[in-house]
Amino acid sequence: MSTEITNFDIEEYLDTPEMVLEYINAAIEENDQDLLRIALGDVAKAQGMTEIAKKAHVSRQNLYKAFSDNGNPTLETINKVLGALGLKLKVEQA
Repeated sequence: MSTEITNFDIEEYLDTPEMVLEYINAAIEENDQDLLRIALGDVAKAQGMTEIAKKAHVSRQNLYKAFSDNGNPTLETINKVLGALGLKLKVEQA
């Protein structure tokens, strides 16, 4: 009897607006810039990088670069991607 191990792919689970919201909020709550970059990249890929790029008015290549392992997206890019997802950053009293 053998056990099959499959790779976990978060993009398979980012199929509803609620899951996307929870995933991004969880990344924000960790207060880790890299984790937020990774989460936004995962969501953009899951939703279709080309479609997100069009909605965000950013080139697809720039999105891939911004959310790559060495990427460093600006706040403007983050806000554009969030907007393309129908989301926005919000500050609230701690």
